[in-house]
Amino acid sequence: MQLYTSQEIDKFQQDLPYLIEISTWVRNFLAKPHPDLGRSGKVCPYVPFALKADTIQLAVIRPKKLIQQEIEDIVRKYRDVFLQAEPTTGEATIYKVFLLIFPSIQIENTPTLIDEVQQKLKPYFVEAGLMLGEFHLRNQSPGLHNPDFRPLRSPVPILAIRFMVEQDLPFLKSSHDAPQIRIKYLETYLQRFSNQFKDDKNYYQAIHALAVAKQELRENKSSPISNFSKCPFSSIH
Repeated sequence: MQLYTSQEIDKFQQDLPYLIEISTWVRNFLAKPHPDLGRSGKVCPYVPFALKADTIQLAVIRPKKLIQQEIEDIVRKYRDVFLQAEPTTGEATIYKVFLLIFPSIQIENTPTLIDEVQQKLKPYFVEAGLMLGEFHLRNQSPGLHNPDFRPLRSPVPILAIRFMVEQDLPFLKSSHDAPQIRIKYLETYLQRFSNQFKDDKNYYQAIHALAVAKQELRENKSSPISNFSKCPFSSIH
């Protein structure tokens, strides 16, 4: 039996339009094929299974202050909530998803309040075997099979939490990340799937990407430019 206070009802009424909007977007975009996807199948092949297992949970987040630190603090707490939330065992675990919806973040602020938060917290989530994804209307991340497709665009700003899957390798070996960050990502990836790789190509690509990142790190440490960047005055122009 579920009971509600009048304040809880008011809050639920405020949140309901966003919950419905994102739930509809999940069903009609992520769980469907798209002509610009560049491959067959659904935009996110895991979503139909997650919908069937009823493992997608949504929360409307309204920070008291729209500043990056507060949003980081909120999202950090959800990492532990996610790990403890059901299901915690069994096949359905891999389909567990949290969608944190931020309706009060204006589109012009998504680069700092969504994208930068995601970039800063990604290592914190990856070390726990999780992925943190950023979604909003101006997201420019290209599709893996069609660089002109924008799969991470959503009608309302979102940060999504889910478990890492084997197919996440492209997001963990990106040259946009510093080599020391890539090393941590790839070591976590290899440890997580160890001898359970379904596609050997992912294993060998991860090993190669890890070797490349370690080589880059060695070269950076021995580079005069790298040594100069350590100078406290190197940022003064």
